[in-house]
Amino acid sequence: MNSIFFDLSFVDQINSAVIRLVAQHGDFFHDITRILLIHFLVPLEKFLIGLSPVVVLLGIGVLAWHALRRWTTVVALVAGLYLIGCFGLWDKLMQTLALMLVSTTLTIAIGLPMGIWMSASPRLRKVLEPVLDVMQTLPTFVYLVPVLMLFGLGKVPAVLATVIYALPPLVRLTDLGIRQVDKEVVEASRSFGSTPWQLLINVNLPLARPSIMAGLNQAVMMALAMVVIASMIGSRGLGEDVLSGINNMDMGRGLQGGFSIVILAVVIDRITQAYGKGRRERQALRQKRKGGQA
Repeated sequence: MNSIFFDLSFVDQINSAVIRLVAQHGDFFHDITRILLIHFLVPLEKFLIGLSPVVVLLGIGVLAWHALRRWTTVVALVAGLYLIGCFGLWDKLMQTLALMLVSTTLTIAIGLPMGIWMSASPRLRKVLEPVLDVMQTLPTFVYLVPVLMLFGLGKVPAVLATVIYALPPLVRLTDLGIRQVDKEVVEASRSFGSTPWQLLINVNLPLARPSIMAGLNQAVMMALAMVVIASMIGSRGLGEDVLSGINNMDMGRGLQGGFSIVILAVVIDRITQAYGKGRRERQALRQKRKGGQA
């Protein structure tokens, strides 16, 4: 009955290619792991855990106030983080935050230039769009396979898998934001003698900022969605409690860890969304609130 199918499989070919890649460039992958761990992840994690929780909560409160300018929202966000500490998960929150900061930094370092390049090159856009489509439609567990094969277990493969998963929205929205900049403004800037670099820095990026910040917001949310999955390969943090709750049928621990991730997601979402709005838009919202209170 199955004789109508050809015998077609690429499993052996891919496995052989990965084995050759690891054999030839294993030292390179080891160096990447060592650099990310020694110079970024471990120092940042130790620094955050070493800080007094009061300092962290005050710092996030000041950042939230600068972005939102609403005391009720700021107090609610800080209270949510304080609640995570009350759960006994403060150190794991700092581990997750360190992972998020490193992953987000790498995502910006790769995604922002790629989006800018795409906006300037229609040919590159045609090549990258199907790649980004595949990256966004692949199941999240699939991202773990190549990084595990190349980097093994630990925090570094978790960071790299998170970066790959979170990259597409930032690239797409950066490209879209720059292409939607008013052509008349661009032409006026060129007529005044702006170089391509000046045009990018002084015109395109500032006007595309809301779209870029929306892409960053989506990238951060997708990175948080990888926290639980990344804990399966040794990233630790808040996702570890969710995974432990699933493995041990401990519903309370799993829900508590999941609720903590939701709180962190809400805090980051509210702050990044506020910074995504232009200064004038934020000032208009403040004036509107003052008028409503009056």
